Amino acid sequence: MNKRRSDCPISCSLDIFGDKWSLLIIRDVMLRGKSSYSEFLQSEEKIATNILTSRLSLLEEAQIVSKTVSPANRSKFIYRLTQKGIDLLPIIVELMDWGARYDVNCPRKELGKKIKKDKAAVIREYTQRLKSEIR
Repeated sequence: MNKRRSDCPISCSLDIFGDKWSLLIIRDVMLRGKSSYSEFLQSEEKIATNILTSRLSLLEEAQIVSKTVSPANRSKFIYRLTQKGIDLLPIIVELMDWGARYDVNCPRKELGKKIKKDKAAVIREYTQRLKSEIR
């Protein structure tokens, strides 16, 4: 992650999120409560194992997620958002809202309806929940 295309803030962000998988992994941790490698593999987008491993490493290196050994199964890792990762919540919510608003093939499900009704309340609720999970 030391290679930068430029010092433009958008370019710097794209160095981490310039692929669809990183944002989908963050979505899964943030909004769907997923925390393990096997849970990420079950996402409907069907990420390949080598891509998942690579993106989880990138997100950990960027300090977006932290990785700890599961207390229940010592051979399993648990991924959680760091504060830096939690700070992405408003961006993820905006992307969801934008996608639902402008793509008729992306209907608003339960969370999308909450976002449409009161975006700020959704951000507060999820931020509080995610912060309680930080160790």
